[in-house]
Amino acid sequence: MEIYADGACSGNPGVGGYGVILRSGAREKELSGCDPRTTNNRMELTAIIKALEALKKPCRVKVHTDSRYVVQGMTAWIFTWLKNNWKNSQKKDVINKDLWMKLLDLSNLHDIKWQWIKGHGNNPDNERCDKLAKVAIKRCKKIINPPLEKG
Repeated sequence: MEIYADGACSGNPGVGGYGVILRSGAREKELSGCDPRTTNNRMELTAIIKALEALKKPCRVKVHTDSRYVVQGMTAWIFTWLKNNWKNSQKKDVINKDLWMKLLDLSNLHDIKWQWIKGHGNNPDNERCDKLAKVAIKRCKKIINPPLEKG
């Protein structure tokens, strides 16, 4: 299974969106969604959480993301956070702890390889996820601020 995921935010904080591609062989599924008040990092985490929640059974997964925050968090920082009771190196609470905990729980169900990819680096799947996230932001903004009716 391959997952491509991206998060975006219009303002930071601001209206956020995520886009995901799940691929198994020739089969693909796209996911997207938004949050009216969030941050870019929360949307990056949410994208992968939503992708992993969509998996019906434990499997080997390669997660592709342009978020160094997520890759570093899941391959290095999280072990220290767990050892230090969710405190960072400055002894402060880990930012986005709720999402990190959820991602860790979901990750433990699968055999995951984390792959950082360059954002806007001509990776068609990453670009597609970015577009899905941006369309989700536009949809969310229309819900928050619907256009005035002419009349």
